Amino acid sequence: MCDITAVLTVDLLAQVLDWLHDSRDLKSCRLVSRAFLQAERMHRRAIRALRLGPLPVLLRRYVGSLQSLDLSSCPSLDDSALSLSIPCPNNLRSVSLSRATGVTWRGLEVLASVCPRIEAIDISHCVGFGDREAAAVAKACWLKELRIDKCLNVTDVGLAKVAVGCSRLEKLGIKWCFEISDIGIDLLVKKCLELRELDISYLKVGNESLRSIASLSKLEDLALVGCEYIDDEGLYFLSNGNCSLQSIDISRCENVTSVGLTTLAEGQQRLRKINAGNCSPVLTSTFVSKLCTLGDTLIILKLDKLQLLASALEIVGKNCRNLLEIGLSKCNCVNDEGISWLVEGCTHLSTIDLTCCLLVTDKSLLSIATCCRGVKCLRLESCVLISEKGLDQIASCCTDLKEIDLTDCNVNDNALKCLSRCSELLVLKVGLCSGVSDIGLSFIGTNCSKLLELDLYRCTAITDDGLAAISNGCKRLKKLNLCYCNQISDTGLAHLQLEELSDLELRGMVRITSSGITAMAMGCRSLTQLDLKRCYSIDDAGMWALAQYTENLRQLTISYCTVTGLGLCHILGSLRCLQDVKMVHLSWVSIEGFELALRASCGKLKKVKLLGKLQDVLSSELLQTLQSRGCRIRWVNKPLVFKG
Repeated sequence: MCDITAVLTVDLLAQVLDWLHDSRDLKSCRLVSRAFLQAERMHRRAIRALRLGPLPVLLRRYVGSLQSLDLSSCPSLDDSALSLSIPCPNNLRSVSLSRATGVTWRGLEVLASVCPRIEAIDISHCVGFGDREAAAVAKACWLKELRIDKCLNVTDVGLAKVAVGCSRLEKLGIKWCFEISDIGIDLLVKKCLELRELDISYLKVGNESLRSIASLSKLEDLALVGCEYIDDEGLYFLSNGNCSLQSIDISRCENVTSVGLTTLAEGQQRLRKINAGNCSPVLTSTFVSKLCTLGDTLIILKLDKLQLLASALEIVGKNCRNLLEIGLSKCNCVNDEGISWLVEGCTHLSTIDLTCCLLVTDKSLLSIATCCRGVKCLRLESCVLISEKGLDQIASCCTDLKEIDLTDCNVNDNALKCLSRCSELLVLKVGLCSGVSDIGLSFIGTNCSKLLELDLYRCTAITDDGLAAISNGCKRLKKLNLCYCNQISDTGLAHLQLEELSDLELRGMVRITSSGITAMAMGCRSLTQLDLKRCYSIDDAGMWALAQYTENLRQLTISYCTVTGLGLCHILGSLRCLQDVKMVHLSWVSIEGFELALRASCGKLKKVKLLGKLQDVLSSELLQTLQSRGCRIRWVNKPLVFKG
């Protein structure tokens, strides 16, 4: 039999690999053909490591082609490990060190030295990152993108170092860096003239920062979420600055009113995206009318939690005809009349968010179905007045629907029967819908084979048969929420033979035991997140099964389970990828059991949730070791009870 890979060039084989998006398919190609293995070595541009152990081998394999390295999921990453993780010679252009709390200025200096042409660094959420670390990053003079979100020790001094050393910066994220002030922003703007994207959300900066930012001639994307000291005067400065802005997020800026929004709309005529949600609750007709001047460019408009009358939506519908996404979440005044006016003009809408719009009825769904046949995402959480009648119209006309959220909408099996005609559906959320049963799930399982995410939170009428229907029909499912579906038993879990399932929530399912967990683990080996909180019958046998079959598990919640110290020690010591464990109120685990289990996990965990009382009885040396290796401990104040 002729091997076609033998006659194809490496370049052609690399083009074949471009069409393979599933990591398992790529692995199959590598195992089947040496030609594909060689092509993949030359073709591979990015690596996301889950642990440091196998990283040196991977780096040697892809040393000639690797451009992007993501180490954000590696626990215990410190300066020494970072130095060993940088391939040499290298072509690295991007490195992610997010949450790498063990990395200091020493490791960053090595990174900047070994990778002088690096263009992107993400070191967000590193609590130890301060001005000295910023000075080390500043030595990467070719840097174009930097994210240091929630690096709480960075001040204006550190930002000044970055601004002076990295004048080529185009994208900068400093969200939640509370010590940065107007002074730092002013110096940044003077030195980094190439900035195109800037996120200063939740900073304690004021209008003077916007006065400075307004001078940036290339700035296109600006995020100001939750900047409480910014008001209409700041938006006035922006409106009179360079007219390059295309996207602005001023949501949760409580001191911004319609006056400021109107001024902004007048001055920035190239705006494509506006998020003004949770600002001034009342929008004046003046601002809405000014949106008319953006009609040719505006594609995304989010006005969540604002008071919008039907007349305002009529103006938007008549003048912003290129809108692709509208956000009206928690807009209490939005009704059927307003939605009708809106969609009549905005016929290209693909995403419509009507979450908690309590006045919306089936008439709105009929309007959407009639006018916006290309809608792909429909969010209707808590829209309690809609029914299967409106959803039938959506299913009939919007055949390309990919996501719908019906959480807490009181829909029933007839609604799911209607939606099952949407064969392209990827995400379905029907949590808190007590009328959904096995009958409705059978329709979904039969017709929606492409489904990736299903939320059945507190759908208490569902039994093992419904779970079997979903498992048999939706083989590509990646995320499943079954929390408090208390009629499901071990028999139902045994039906879960889903190779691609990565996120499973089973909280409060009191009828399942370790037997069901074992059967599920054997059939769902791709699991990375599992929630077993308040599954009172899960014991050590379940932990042994998870340790044996779910080797990729990274996040685990076992609070209130009947696990003993032996089971806890085994799973924390066995799972190499485990990084985040919540284990509150494990009353069968002794203090010695917690000690041994946490020591077995040292070097892997990045987050752990424990009872606050344990802080006084666990050895201080153990806690210090965990924290020094990058593990963040969250203490919860609840009664401490031991049965073990």
